[in-house]
Amino acid sequence: MSAQAPGPGRRSIGDITPKLAELTDDVLYADVWERPGLSKGDRSLVTVAALVALYRADELNLHLGLALDNGVTADELTELITHLAFYTGWPCSVTAAKQLRAILADRPENEAPRP
Repeated sequence: MSAQAPGPGRRSIGDITPKLAELTDDVLYADVWERPGLSKGDRSLVTVAALVALYRADELNLHLGLALDNGVTADELTELITHLAFYTGWPCSVTAAKQLRAILADRPENEAPRP
């Protein structure tokens, strides 16, 4: 293991499923998320949309914050959530809206997106 800080996979599930955590960090985030075909913001929008549609609240929490870090605005996320209500169902969007509200409440107002 490198001297770097552990990635999100190792932090969240590394103690119980080390191989899944390794694949999450080393393949998904270090390879797939770094591919040049889409910006990280675009990848975040696609990922958040999929997680809202599939009603994956646990994963959505992480990815809403990551989307903000990747330059997606709160307004874009609220528009995405509203738009998806018509395609994925009200409960999916209401849950996502509540999660986004909580994430925004925990972020300093003037916090710059992380690189």
